[in-house]
Amino acid sequence: MKINDNKKLSLFIFLFSSSLATLITPSQGDYKEWQTRYPFIRESSTFSSSSSSPPSSSLSNGGGKGYDYIVVGGGTAGCPLAATLSQKYKVLLLERGGVPFTNRNVSFLSNFHLTLADLSDTSPSQYFVSNDGVYNARARVLGGGTAINAGFYSRASASYVKRVGWDEKLVNESYPWIEKQIVKVPLFEPWQKAVHDGLLDVGVSPDNGFTYDHLYGTKVGGTIFDQYGRRHTAAELLSSANPQNIDVLIHARAQRIMFDTTGKKPRAVGVVFKDENGVEHEAFISRRRGSEVILTCGAIGSPQLLLLSGIGPKADLEKLNISVVHDNRFVGKDMSDNPMNAIYVPFNKPVKQSLIETVGITNKGVYIEASSGYGQSKDSITCHHGIASAEIGQLSTIPPKQRTREAIESYKRNKKDIPYEAFHGGFILSKIAFPKSKGELKLINTNADDNPFVTFNYFSHKEDVKACVNGIRIMEKLVRSEPFLNFTQCDSKTVDKLLNMSVTANVNLIPRHTNDTESLEQFCRDTVITIWHYHGGCHVDQVVNKDYEVMGVHRLRVVDTSTLDQSPGTNPQATVMMMGRYMGVKILRERVAKTKAKGLQR
Repeated sequence: MKINDNKKLSLFIFLFSSSLATLITPSQGDYKEWQTRYPFIRESSTFSSSSSSPPSSSLSNGGGKGYDYIVVGGGTAGCPLAATLSQKYKVLLLERGGVPFTNRNVSFLSNFHLTLADLSDTSPSQYFVSNDGVYNARARVLGGGTAINAGFYSRASASYVKRVGWDEKLVNESYPWIEKQIVKVPLFEPWQKAVHDGLLDVGVSPDNGFTYDHLYGTKVGGTIFDQYGRRHTAAELLSSANPQNIDVLIHARAQRIMFDTTGKKPRAVGVVFKDENGVEHEAFISRRRGSEVILTCGAIGSPQLLLLSGIGPKADLEKLNISVVHDNRFVGKDMSDNPMNAIYVPFNKPVKQSLIETVGITNKGVYIEASSGYGQSKDSITCHHGIASAEIGQLSTIPPKQRTREAIESYKRNKKDIPYEAFHGGFILSKIAFPKSKGELKLINTNADDNPFVTFNYFSHKEDVKACVNGIRIMEKLVRSEPFLNFTQCDSKTVDKLLNMSVTANVNLIPRHTNDTESLEQFCRDTVITIWHYHGGCHVDQVVNKDYEVMGVHRLRVVDTSTLDQSPGTNPQATVMMMGRYMGVKILRERVAKTKAKGLQR
C-alpha cells in the first residue's frame, strides 16, 4: 500500500527518549563483580546432560535426583519465584537471554531507548509486530520486562487483589519483600511536577502524594531507577536465593516441555532447551512428590511454549505435526493489550529527561502518565533509533495497517530536515485501564525462537473507544491548565512557532476538533500504540486452575501475566514481581504442610 506524501509520521522515540550514548563493551571488572555476587549464574553450554539418561542418573540435574523445580523464564515473575523456592528446594532457572548487569543500555535511564533500538538477535528486547500492525517488544534478558521498561512501580488495587482471589495478608507481605530490595523514590523532575499539578487542576483528585498504592486521584509512584539513574531489575532479587540450591542458566532457549504420558494424565518430567551454541539439552525434575516445571515466560512466551509442547487446540497442533498431549482450545485465547495514545508537547527550551513518575488514576477508564527529555546532540539527531522510533515501528500518526517499510524509509529520508528545537518537549500518555477488546495467539511454526502470530484487536470494543476519547479530552485540559502553562512559560507567538515545528517534525498533537467525538474516535484508532502491558492467553479456569496449575496434566504451572485477564494497577511490574514471590511462598508452605501431614500418618 502506498503512503500519501502528506501523511504524518510520528517521532514517538521521544516518548521515552534519552541521551544517545555509545554502546559500551562491559569491562572485565564488571564481569567479575556480578559473578562474585551471583556465582550460580552461568552459560547454558556448561550444563551437562544426557538425552538417554533418566533424571536419577544425571548428576547435573540436582545432585543425581533431578531438580525439585525447573522455572522457565528468568523474568519479572521468574526471578523472585526461583529465589524463593531455592530457600528449601533445588531449583533450575532457565533464561533465554543474557545478564543485565554489564549492559549499559539496560542499566542506565539515560540509555533507555537504545535497548529498544537494538534489533540484533542478542538484544535484550525482541521486537514483534502484532497482526493489528502495532510494533511491540518482549524481553529477552535476565530480569525480563524490568530490564527494558520505564521503571514505574505501583501496586494493584485492593479490589483487584480481592477479585483475583489472592490471600491479602500474603500479598501485603510479598510487595515489601520486593520494595526493600530494588524500589526507590523518584527524583520528581520539573516536567513530572507540572503534569502532577495540572492533573489536580483539571479535577483528577485527590492528591495522594507519594505512594505505592493504587488510589483514585493523582499520585507519585515508585521507580526501579535509583538517584544516579541506575536500573535495579528483578534479576537482583536472585541475591536472596540460596546459592547452594539454585542454578541459573543464561542463553538457555526452552524448546518444549517433556511429558510422561504412560499414566492416566500426562505428567511433566522436564524441559528441552538449546544453549548459546545451538546444542540441545534435557533437564529433568525430581521424581519426588511436589516437584514441578513452572512457566514464567510471559504473556507471549508461556502460551507459545504450551502449544509447542502439545497443549492447546488439537486441530491447530496437528496442522504443525505437534503431538497432542492435552487438547485445550483456550490456550492462546483472549489476549489483551492496553492500548495507549500519546500527544507531544513542545517547549521553547530543553526539558530534563524523566520517565514515568506521576500518574492520574481517573474514573473515566484511563490512566494519564507522562515522560520527557530528548537530550541528543544536533549531530546525532539524524541517527537511526530502532524500534523506539518512527523508522521502525511507532508510526503513530498513520493507521497501524499503513505502517509499512515505505513509510519507514520515507521518514528516514526526511528526518535530517527536522529542526532540532522541535525536540524540546515531552509526551503525555493515555492508557486504557481495562480493555475489553480481545485477541489471540497462534503458532506460525515450531521454531521456539520465532515470534508467534499475535492479534490484539485494539478498539474493537466500543467501550475501549469511549475510554480513549475520555483520555484525550483530559489531556487537552491538562496542557491548558494553569500549572502546565506556568511551566512552559511560552507566549502565544512562541507557542505558534513551536506548534509549527512540531507539525514539521510529524509528531502527535491534540486534535483540533476535540468536540467532535467521531473525529476523536478515529484519532484513537489511527494513533494506537502499545505500552507493553499485554496479558492473557493462559487464563484461570480455562488453561490453569486457581493455583495456576495447568489443567489436564500433572506437575506443570504457569505463573505470569498470561494468567491475568486484566493488567494490575497502572503499570504491572510491581504486581508481577509480587506474584512470583507470593506463589513461591505459597508453594513452599503447602509442600511443607503436606510433608508434615504425611509424616504424621506413618
